[in-house]
Amino acid sequence: MKKSILLLMSVQFFVYLGFGLIIPILPEVIVQQGLSEVHVGGLLTIYALASFFTAPLWGALSDRSGRKKLILIGLVGFSLSFFLFALFIENIFLLYISRVVGGIFSGALYTAVTGFVADITTEENRNKYMGFLGMSIGLGFIFGPALGGVLGHISLQAPFLGSGILTSLLLIYASIVLKEPQRKSDANKRAILPKGGAMLWQYRIRNLFLMSFMVTIVLAGVESTFQLFQITKIEITPIQIGYLFIASGLVDAAIQGGVVRRVKNGTEPQWIIGAQVVTAIGLLLIPFTNSLFWAGFSLSVFTAGNALARTVLVSLTSKECGGKYGTAAGMTYSMDNMGRIFGPLLFTWLFTQQGGNLYYASAGLAVVAIILIVLFKNSTKSLHELKAVSN
Repeated sequence: MKKSILLLMSVQFFVYLGFGLIIPILPEVIVQQGLSEVHVGGLLTIYALASFFTAPLWGALSDRSGRKKLILIGLVGFSLSFFLFALFIENIFLLYISRVVGGIFSGALYTAVTGFVADITTEENRNKYMGFLGMSIGLGFIFGPALGGVLGHISLQAPFLGSGILTSLLLIYASIVLKEPQRKSDANKRAILPKGGAMLWQYRIRNLFLMSFMVTIVLAGVESTFQLFQITKIEITPIQIGYLFIASGLVDAAIQGGVVRRVKNGTEPQWIIGAQVVTAIGLLLIPFTNSLFWAGFSLSVFTAGNALARTVLVSLTSKECGGKYGTAAGMTYSMDNMGRIFGPLLFTWLFTQQGGNLYYASAGLAVVAIILIVLFKNSTKSLHELKAVSN
């Protein structure tokens, strides 16, 4: 594999590791300062908002000024956000500023990295290398909370200082290894609404986009409230939450490597429905936590269902898009981002009002979302079929 691809995978890994790193630390920071739990959701949401709205602007800039330059700028800003969070961890206003900085520059890295890969790949192997980037993103989501919890046992600042240093080293390595690629006309920036996206919403694939939003908003909601709830139930510590996320990460990996490959073509809707039922069961188990084991068990059940739904949903969307892979992927990315924008703020607010009862409502939401898959199955307005007819 090319050195540049490995480096770009590392960049994506650190971007999403940085997103997850804060999850087990943030509740401790907010609780220790006696602030409202809503700030947990606010600090997660503002990061996603900053990334979502600035990514298209960074994409246009990378088309004009070059991918490598933007990656280096992004790494500088991203590492700065880690150091800001560590240094001003007791100042809520500056914590918001650090999250805005992190979100802005993660948007720069996302667009520049995907544009870079599009420039150095062909139509034949692009999906393969984009898949590698997706794998790196998934690993970042898995190891971010785990690393944050384990290093947070040393100090609440340690995960951010460590990540800031590692990102700075990655910046030095990238400046040496990366060579500006030859630009391709089809390597476009990501738009908030991908080109041709409106057309896709006329077909039944729209139900899959909405399902992606539903799956992600529940995931983001659990990520933002799980530790807050466990603090009240079993006085969980950051290192314990880190261990739980490691366990749930292993469950996620087992689902990706062992279960998903058993999904036969044409059976995806049934698997997604089953996955949503498992997700709901995991959510219903959370309020009954009375020990660390039960907390880990309920989180793992939830993770198994959510991971299965997410992965099979991506596969089904790629089959249903009528060959418009890039447009469908961009739309799914946008819907995922919307889930990460609204999920943390909504769920932490509900937590302040309802406590653990919010998980019953979340389970209901997971089950109700099955309606979208039923609507998808019952609809005949398929891009997949349209492509087959046109061929």
